[in-house]
Amino acid sequence: MLGQGRHTALALVSLLLLSLREATPIEVPQDLKQPPTIVKQSVKDYIVDPRDNIIIECEAKGNPVPTFSWRRNGKFFNIGKDPRVTMRKRSGTLEIGFRSGGRPEDYEGEYQCFATNDFGVALSNKILLRVSKAPLWPKEVLEPVVVTEGSPLVLTCNPPPGLPPPFTFWMSSAMNPISQDKRVSTGLNGDLYFSNVVAQDAHTDYSCNARFLFTHTIQQKNPFTLKVLTSRKVSESTPTFLSPSGSESSKIVQRDEQLLLECIAAGLPTPTVKWFKKGGDLPGNKVKFQNFNKTLKIISVSEEDAGEYVCMANSHLGSIRHSIFVQVKAAPYWLDKPTDLVLAPDENGRLVCRANGNPKPNIQWLINGQPIDTSPANPSRQVLGDTILFRSVQMGSSAVYQCNASNQHGYLLSNAFVSVLDMPPRMLGPKNQLIKVIENNRTFLDCPFFGSPLPELRWFKNGQGSGLDGGQYRVYINGTLEIKRARTEDEGTYTCVANSILGSAENQVRLEVKAQTRIVRFPEHQSAIRGSTARFNCKVKSDPSLPVTVTWTKDDKALYLGWRLRKDDESLTIPNVNEGDEGTYTCTVKSEIDQDSASARLTVLDRPDPPIDLDLSDPAARSVRLTWIPGNDHRSVITEFLVQFEEDRWEPGRWQNLSTYPGDLNSVILQLAPFVNYQFRVIAINSVGQSQPSRPSPRYKTSGAAPDVIPRGLRGWGSKKDNMEITWEPLLDLERNGPNLQYNVWWRRKDVGEEWSNVTTEGSKHIIHNTETYVPYEIKVQARNEFGQGPESNVVIGYSGEDKPTDAPTDFRVSKVDSTKANIHWKSVDPNSVQGEFKEYKLYYWRESSIVPGLMVSKENKTKGIYSTTSEPSGILSDLVPYSKYKMFIVVANRHFEGPPSNTVEFSTKEGVPDAPRFFRINRRSFDTIYLEWDKPLEPNGILTGYQLKYQTVNGSRVGRQQLETFLPNMTDFTLRLPDRSTRFKFLLSALTQVGAGEVFAEESPHFTNEAYIDQVDIATQGWFIGLMCAIALIILILLIVCFIKRSRGGKYPVRDKKDLPLDSVDHKDQDGSFDYHSDEDNKPLQGSQTSLDGNVKESDDSLVDYGEGGDGQFNEDGSFIGQYTVKKDKDETEGNESSEATSPVNAIYSLA
Repeated sequence: MLGQGRHTALALVSLLLLSLREATPIEVPQDLKQPPTIVKQSVKDYIVDPRDNIIIECEAKGNPVPTFSWRRNGKFFNIGKDPRVTMRKRSGTLEIGFRSGGRPEDYEGEYQCFATNDFGVALSNKILLRVSKAPLWPKEVLEPVVVTEGSPLVLTCNPPPGLPPPFTFWMSSAMNPISQDKRVSTGLNGDLYFSNVVAQDAHTDYSCNARFLFTHTIQQKNPFTLKVLTSRKVSESTPTFLSPSGSESSKIVQRDEQLLLECIAAGLPTPTVKWFKKGGDLPGNKVKFQNFNKTLKIISVSEEDAGEYVCMANSHLGSIRHSIFVQVKAAPYWLDKPTDLVLAPDENGRLVCRANGNPKPNIQWLINGQPIDTSPANPSRQVLGDTILFRSVQMGSSAVYQCNASNQHGYLLSNAFVSVLDMPPRMLGPKNQLIKVIENNRTFLDCPFFGSPLPELRWFKNGQGSGLDGGQYRVYINGTLEIKRARTEDEGTYTCVANSILGSAENQVRLEVKAQTRIVRFPEHQSAIRGSTARFNCKVKSDPSLPVTVTWTKDDKALYLGWRLRKDDESLTIPNVNEGDEGTYTCTVKSEIDQDSASARLTVLDRPDPPIDLDLSDPAARSVRLTWIPGNDHRSVITEFLVQFEEDRWEPGRWQNLSTYPGDLNSVILQLAPFVNYQFRVIAINSVGQSQPSRPSPRYKTSGAAPDVIPRGLRGWGSKKDNMEITWEPLLDLERNGPNLQYNVWWRRKDVGEEWSNVTTEGSKHIIHNTETYVPYEIKVQARNEFGQGPESNVVIGYSGEDKPTDAPTDFRVSKVDSTKANIHWKSVDPNSVQGEFKEYKLYYWRESSIVPGLMVSKENKTKGIYSTTSEPSGILSDLVPYSKYKMFIVVANRHFEGPPSNTVEFSTKEGVPDAPRFFRINRRSFDTIYLEWDKPLEPNGILTGYQLKYQTVNGSRVGRQQLETFLPNMTDFTLRLPDRSTRFKFLLSALTQVGAGEVFAEESPHFTNEAYIDQVDIATQGWFIGLMCAIALIILILLIVCFIKRSRGGKYPVRDKKDLPLDSVDHKDQDGSFDYHSDEDNKPLQGSQTSLDGNVKESDDSLVDYGEGGDGQFNEDGSFIGQYTVKKDKDETEGNESSEATSPVNAIYSLA
């Protein structure tokens, strides 16, 4: 996983921070008066581009703000007099512009910056300013280089001297690199070395190129023309060195630079170069071999790398050695660099300046830029070589001291000020900080402070105990408290207290320890097929109190989700993947104090693009070379190519597969058939699938030829008893090889000495008539066309037609009959009577009846084939039903017919064990009993003698003791009382004959439930239920009869009384079904209704008044009833004879009551 190196990086950063904290001196607050300090300057060897303005940097800090001046080549540089030179405000940085003219080369030289304020002068390094140069290659005419094959050769480069030196390389005039290997390589000096020349090296454009880094230009030398004189035999030569020359040489290298040693050997065959160091091993962790082992590179050289290095060139003709003596010189390097010193009045101190080098450097002290020897004497200061001692310093003696360590290879310059201050302790950092850190990490609590004299700093936790130092705590000189491994119990308030003779100061830091934010399920590299869905996991675990954000990037750029990509808390989903989705996806989870990230790469796979530029070459009679250019494989390697063809004679427009080829081929020889007009196309195949077909190639037509394929599937057989059909498979279209395809067919009787008969036909069948029955023939076939005849087939034996066998097997009998098997025997027929190819003896048998009284059986005919060529064959007839009567006969059969039957044999099978009972049901009719019920077997296979029931209690995997019950043949049920309601049983029931127990029917009793037990017997079959249903039906029938009788007696309701108020003629019943008020039954008044306009009312049983809750029936204004319908119980029933009853069934029931 790409993101899993994060913890190693964090460890390295922690170590770096630790080293910085140990080396960081106490900073003087900027608001206090102090000497200047150089904070930024240009490099010592400063090369600039002549096309740009020159900027020489010099930045410094101090209080008061320093002023700046410059020296050039040891003399004061008057900036004001040169209009091209300006100095930045509040800075010493120089800018030299050339817009108004001037040459950058005029400003080359050595520059030094001086930063000055009231308390001293600080110096920059001496900056050597040089302008980059890219001189042109001198024009020269190069004569052709002529060399004999096998000889060594050096083509010199000699690039123009540039500043900095150019990088050289060899190319052709077409800017193609010169191929380099063990034989041909470029040396460190830029020359091109040939260990031996071969004929293929002859070119006209060996050109050396020089690339100048600052100007970004490449200059090309006039090309060499190389001519190689070849010979029939090239002589071998022993190894010699082309570079370096002689048997030994020397090399001086600066410390911390890289060492490059080179040995290039000549010889034929090309020698092999090996390296070793005399008197020791090569420093393996710093050594690299380059340029085909011809260059030894040691990075960051130290004094231990000095010594004798030996390169050895070997071939089978011998070896040669060269020794290189390496000396390591060193410009000065710091052992103890002087640092700023802050002292209180009357305090003592020292400045130390220790450096080393080869040769040993000279130490020189300066004060404010002047040699200390020439400065006024100071009784409180004593110079002792590389150390300056200060005793009882006084106010006003602040200054900047410079230490210059130099030897012939370079120099070091360091500024260190001595500031004399009188200042009580003070805290420089923010007050009452809250620091959140990650558990188990090294933690630093900063407490920047200052005071003069230097205060003593102590740390306390939660305001208790003695100062924190030792164990897992460490206090640095700059006030920082280190907690080596922060834990939850380290949370709390930490107080730092600075004390001196002038007072004290304190600050507090509150520490919270949090769980690490980390990704616990990383995204994984994956390949997705275009159009599929890719999903990257990123499951995060973090401290609950720290909010985290999860972001995704693609190729280190913010990922735009849009409408298609979906992100949730634990994953990123990319549906419908396309090529634009390919890249490296990084999940980054951040809290306010830490973060974690993990990356995975998505590779999008797709079908390859179709091949292009199909080309045909190398034509031949039956082959052609097909060449193509593969398309883009879309990051899934092409595994094979499928070549297809189409021809326009037999099946135009139909593409057929011709052949497949490995994916690393793009030029193949296609094997073709004659007389076909081809065109081809190619399909590329990778792990995703097939590409679209390429565009078709040009057509290619092959010439005709005689057939070269023998017709397949030749056979002779009789469709009738007096003929033989000769058939074969016709040639495929691509096997015809020419027009007018025909077949030559030959046949003759086998073993009778007949001559061959033959016929030529265009079809694939020929029939021979009037043959004898089932006699052998020799047959063969041959294809032919206009171009000639093809090869003949091998002779095949065919037979004329078959007839029915004439004889029946004799002496058919049976023996050794048991319950399911019987042995059968017979005498075979004469082979000639079969009249065809013997196939088998076919046995017909059927079950005539069962010996069990009253048992019906199926008399289905069954057959069994038996192949035997012995004179008295036999066989075993199995799978018979026990205790049954069987009949059977046997016939002989050839391929098409069966002969007459043998004698019919009858036999009976013996009694066997019965089948399983037809069913076995277990019902629970009460809490404490189980009812078992079963039925007799479908096939008793004998006379049933009874049933046996085995049962035992079961409780999970534990079973109880098995018990046995036996029953007579006529018993098919059993009731078992349970010891308790939760007991379960396993039952094994089988039927019995005299032979023994039959197949077992196994069941388990159902589970007990707390609900009322359910009788699993079908309730519809119980007598009491049937009687209850019949009674209910009878009562309903009586009620319906009474209801219809009462309805027929009631008639229709009259609306008016005919006697009291005659009706209009409009009230007469019409033929269309309107009311007829003139019937006799309608002359009766409707009880409870008004019979006249004088208000005379007669009540009846059906009066509406009787349905009210009170006495009188009342109506609302809209005519609806007031109150609810009720039935009056005490009405005189005799009045009912004068009224009409309602047609409602409810009224009918009340009338019945």
